Amino acid sequence: MLYSFIFLIKYKFMSRGFVKESDQEAPIVVPPRASLPEKEINYVTPFGKDLLEKEKNFLEKQRTNLTVEDETERRRELSMIDGKLKLLNERLKTAQVILPENQNPNEVRFGAKVRFKMNKTIQEFQIVGVDEADVKEKKIAFISPLAKAMTSKKEADKFDFKLGEETRPVEILKISY
Repeated sequence: MLYSFIFLIKYKFMSRGFVKESDQEAPIVVPPRASLPEKEINYVTPFGKDLLEKEKNFLEKQRTNLTVEDETERRRELSMIDGKLKLLNERLKTAQVILPENQNPNEVRFGAKVRFKMNKTIQEFQIVGVDEADVKEKKIAFISPLAKAMTSKKEADKFDFKLGEETRPVEILKISY
């Protein structure tokens, strides 16, 4: 019994040694989702929740309609899709939707569109969840330093925003939801 166990262990570890390197599959690396600090609540806007649901539907359809003939490539594609779905489902499971109409309209809170002046330049951003954040779309994550600095501020409030070694004056011009 002990001999067969040792043989089995030895064979299991040695068996890969007899496979050509070109036949060995590289491990699948699933790209991580946007970073959400540990113990941070996964706040999302209603639009952000819809985006996550649409992404899930897209990945599920992609999985169902996968037409890769090569079995190795098919297995790799399925593994990638399944990995993305696993991460996405975790985000959906922890998503806490914050409705704009439930926010204080006089303060900067999650979901607010904030028009502000920084270094004499007028800018506008909406504070959103980490998966929805996109600077090109003028959306910043609620965990970003600027969003944190603005939270609880009111129109006409002025404050200094520290960015590295530099301090920039900021004035809140308008808040909308």
